[in-house]
Amino acid sequence: MNKISRLAVAGGVAASSVLLLCGPALAHVSVQPQGEAAKGGYATVNFKVPNERDNASTVKLEVTVPADHPLSSVMPQPVPGWKAEVTKTKLAKPLSVHGKQITEAVSKITWTTAGGKIGPGEFQQFPVSLGRLPEDADELVFKALQTYDNKEVVRWIEEPQEGAAEPERPAPVLALSAATGDHHGGGADGKNAAHAADHADGEDGATASSTDTTARVLAVVGILVGAGGVAFGVLAGRRRTA
Repeated sequence: MNKISRLAVAGGVAASSVLLLCGPALAHVSVQPQGEAAKGGYATVNFKVPNERDNASTVKLEVTVPADHPLSSVMPQPVPGWKAEVTKTKLAKPLSVHGKQITEAVSKITWTTAGGKIGPGEFQQFPVSLGRLPEDADELVFKALQTYDNKEVVRWIEEPQEGAAEPERPAPVLALSAATGDHHGGGADGKNAAHAADHADGEDGATASSTDTTARVLAVVGILVGAGGVAFGVLAGRRRTA
């Protein structure tokens, strides 16, 4: 075997080793906000579920909502081919939200197949609206169970620790950003903030349009004035010649 062939084989082995080491770490259940998840506000988040198996499909997902920071509003968005079930639990201490006393909160969301599945090499996102998000926490940990059609259950329940290596089966963690003034946060529930942004964009667009129109009018006037000046100069020249 020549030197080039040996280098190619060594490179292939190294690349395969990197893929084998990195693959499992990248393929865990995770949660990400659509936009921003601000403290004290509302947000729409996606639970992203990849399939880790080559010979089985995911047919069920169970997500536990943290009990130490109960949420008064948890609403899953319908996903074609899946049925969502929301489980509620009585609160030891009622929550006060918009002047109302909330005595129970969602403790778990379960998605089960209704004809859908996550096959090998595929992933599925499960959107959920959450609120109000706590103001006294920097993150929320959602423990999850992923069930395959071969009855295997993968428990994504290990909480990451600061300064430590990522656990083998990390629980999905939602990072919370600083509180905003409108307390709407990002995602679908930030409609007022989005409306305000659209309104501002509309005003900016109208201003830009008005400015553009004015510029065009001035340009036309300038052209006409210039043409008039040229004509006047030509006539004056002819008179002097005559």
